Amino acid sequence: MTQDERNNTAAQKQKLAYTEGWVSIVINILLFGLKYWAGVVTGSVAIVADAWHTLSDSLSSLFVIVGTKVAGKPPDKEHPFGHGRAELIASILIAALLGFVAYEFITESIAKLIHHEEAIFGTIAIVVTIASVIFKEALAQYAFWAARKTGSNTLRADGIHHRTDAASSLLILVGIFVGRYYWWVDGVLGIIVALMILLAAYEILRDTISHLLGEAPDPALKTKLEQCAQKVTPLDLHIHHIHLHSYGHHKELTFHIKLPRDMQVDAAHDLADRIEKQIRTDHGMITTIHIEPAK
Repeated sequence: MTQDERNNTAAQKQKLAYTEGWVSIVINILLFGLKYWAGVVTGSVAIVADAWHTLSDSLSSLFVIVGTKVAGKPPDKEHPFGHGRAELIASILIAALLGFVAYEFITESIAKLIHHEEAIFGTIAIVVTIASVIFKEALAQYAFWAARKTGSNTLRADGIHHRTDAASSLLILVGIFVGRYYWWVDGVLGIIVALMILLAAYEILRDTISHLLGEAPDPALKTKLEQCAQKVTPLDLHIHHIHLHSYGHHKELTFHIKLPRDMQVDAAHDLADRIEKQIRTDHGMITTIHIEPAK
């Protein structure tokens, strides 16, 4: 893939992330209004909690848009490796937002149980909740598809956020039919929904921190590097000590090779330089090669 092709691919991925973000924001704001209205009418803390969970989806989608915008900026003097990790920062903000929402509704649900408050569900609550399940699962599928197309952790986090909202709405739908028999159902559902939101926050945070700390390269990477090297030289380079540092779409690769002891320095440098160029052409990674003498 040429550099122009990689730039076009990056632009297409950015456009897809923007589209997912704005579609999510519009639908979530509409769903928030419907859910909040239904929650107030029925007096249901679970539905109101679900409404604010939906609105927080809009904020997380805004983080997707901003994170993608910043991540697409080219390298500069202060950030020589680009701004790709802005997407990971956006994922952390999404997780923090989810954690805050979960805490607020755990405390509110506990208070409702303490005061023996019950909700009176009706047709409005049923219709709104069913609509929420359908639309939120559709948004989750769209976000996961966009994440697979772009490789974006932030879009995946947004998809998880949509999925937890769909699941919590489904749980509330079940509770609506049970709530007529037990006064405490709404408060318990509020706590369960909040715990589901908290679990989603933990999963997003866990995956994001793992990326920030650095992960072992895919074992298949060594095979790809050997194939690139074979295009340049017939020598067995014994590629080893592979390190890959990811900055979003910008990737920095280092590894060691072994060359004959009698090879001249300028020849060794020229060979390493050609391998680095081949890797950049084939895989778009900036490579630094350390040379060792073969035994």
